[in-house]
Amino acid sequence: MIDPRLATVAAEHPYPLLFATVSGAHLYGFPSPDSDWDLRGVHVLPLRDVAGLERGRDTVEITGDTHGLDLDLVTHDAEKFFRLMLRPNGYVLEQLHSPLVVVTTSEHAELREIAHGCVTRHHVHHYAGFAKNQRKLLAKDLPPRVKPLLYVYRVLLTGIHLMRTGEVEANLVRLNDVFRLPHVPDLIARKSAGAEKSRLSDADLAFHDAEFDRLTEVLVESGASTRLPDAPSARPALHDLLLRVRGR
Repeated sequence: MIDPRLATVAAEHPYPLLFATVSGAHLYGFPSPDSDWDLRGVHVLPLRDVAGLERGRDTVEITGDTHGLDLDLVTHDAEKFFRLMLRPNGYVLEQLHSPLVVVTTSEHAELREIAHGCVTRHHVHHYAGFAKNQRKLLAKDLPPRVKPLLYVYRVLLTGIHLMRTGEVEANLVRLNDVFRLPHVPDLIARKSAGAEKSRLSDADLAFHDAEFDRLTEVLVESGASTRLPDAPSARPALHDLLLRVRGR
């Protein structure tokens, strides 16, 4: 469920919002009772803030206690976000397609359709690199925390699923309905019932390392065999949408 106070936060944004969605652990399907709220989205700078000498804020960030919420808000101006969509950046596509919607518009729905033309075979590098970094974070803490363990699984499965289907799915619970890894539900249950920084004293790191190696190989193989295109085709449609939202 989405905390209703997020709508108040969004209403106080300094610029009009194209959309705002919930990301992070709530989107991934394993929030802890003390998880913060990751609010992500796209704002639209008025024409005077992009055409004149005084540039508006390409990125707006708010962190900390806001309306009693532990909040981490990040929004990008439409131009910046659209350019990120044209790169192999799975993170922005996950935000765009998040089903946890706080603010939406007709342009949000249009952007989701356009985004199909942004997915390419090169997104495999985003997810492989992201998983590698998460494994490094995991190795720094002994005994390991539950959160980075789940993040590695989430990232690898999202990447494999994207390469195989072209669909963006960031929720580990739904992903595991497809992949059926028997150890994942227990990890999710521990994370969801415990504190954000809870640890696993009985974690079999050798087992998880072997699983990560196996899934990384599957991700690379899925990227090599995918039918996704080599380059995005959405640039003209994004250009047209940007002109329209700037002029409204």
